[in-house]
Amino acid sequence: MMAAGTAAERGAKVALIEKNQRNGKKLLITGKGRCNVTNDCDRDTFFANLPVNSKFMYSAFSRFTNRDVMDFFEQRGVALKVERGNRVFPVSDKAADINNALIDYCRQNGVRVMRDTVTSIGSQEGRVISVSTEGGEEIPCVACIVATGGLSYPLTGSTGDGYRFAREAGHTVVQPKPSLVPLVIQEKDCRDAQGLSLRNIAITVTEPDSGKVIYRDFGEMLFTHFGMSGPVILSASSHIRDIRKPYLISIDLKPALSLEQLDARIQRDFTQNINKDFGNSLSKLLPQKIISVIIKRTGIPYNTKVNAIRREQRLALAELLKHLDFTVTGFRPIDEAIITSGGVKVSEINPRTMESKLVEGLYFAGEVIDVDAHTGGFNLQIAFSTGRCAGIAAAERMGFYSYD
Repeated sequence: MMAAGTAAERGAKVALIEKNQRNGKKLLITGKGRCNVTNDCDRDTFFANLPVNSKFMYSAFSRFTNRDVMDFFEQRGVALKVERGNRVFPVSDKAADINNALIDYCRQNGVRVMRDTVTSIGSQEGRVISVSTEGGEEIPCVACIVATGGLSYPLTGSTGDGYRFAREAGHTVVQPKPSLVPLVIQEKDCRDAQGLSLRNIAITVTEPDSGKVIYRDFGEMLFTHFGMSGPVILSASSHIRDIRKPYLISIDLKPALSLEQLDARIQRDFTQNINKDFGNSLSKLLPQKIISVIIKRTGIPYNTKVNAIRREQRLALAELLKHLDFTVTGFRPIDEAIITSGGVKVSEINPRTMESKLVEGLYFAGEVIDVDAHTGGFNLQIAFSTGRCAGIAAAERMGFYSYD
């Protein structure tokens, strides 16, 4: 919609071919239905949150920044707010407001919306000439923007069509894989704590061979029957490049306390519960659902009296709460991922215009390109920036041609 509206605003005659019955079906579920539009951060922070092919985005972001995105929606009547981590949301907390603003943008600029499915993009002598649809239409054109998304959330229409179009045009497609996706964990402790949401925890992810720290974060996570999910886990997944190796995730349940401070806190709790069983002494320190996991890992029997716990056992408990380790063995399926990593190879796309270097008049925008980012509004910013650039360039190209 950003690409189509931009091209039409600049005088191009535009058809937006949408196979869903409603535009923006995937946009409506972003940010748990609230739509994390962008991130109100500085330029360096933005690029630090793009772990894959960030340099490719330099030009597109410079031409349509996060501030430009915010201005775009605010000028169209959508009030925005900034929350923790500089995440930007509509004040209404309704993704529909963002979606409707884009729908109106297209309608006001005369975009023709077609409810159909594209089957192929025709080219001749290295130049786009038409688009064919399942409904039997063959639409002549001098420019075609592929903005089909990746493979995540296929029920929203992201079924990998854009990869096929790219391959048919001669492009290399970097193997798609899930990113910003829940993680499968080896230890059964996660199942024991299933449904527990932890806030204000810190995580550290390390590589299996080198022990090198590849990611740190602070925020929320969730234990599930298969492992872990939640914001910090989804972001961590984008840093795990070779899932064939068992990465380590270490959770700090009390990041606000040093080891010494935590030990002092445990001593106070033990003093108050000195005649109780160990298993009944941790309720003020930890959520109920994780207590059994912690007890099992300490090796201290549940019914051990607190006054019988030795100093070294107490220190080991504090150490465990600061370093609760789990082994990552896999990603959940790609249809559970927020975004798809991989896509059309960036070296085959002009980063200023989003035009194919192989076929004139063929453009790519959004998740179909091999660029992805962490959670926090960065991926939608990529979509808006690349869509804007593709729309501008396609309109300029069409200006060189006469068309009906």
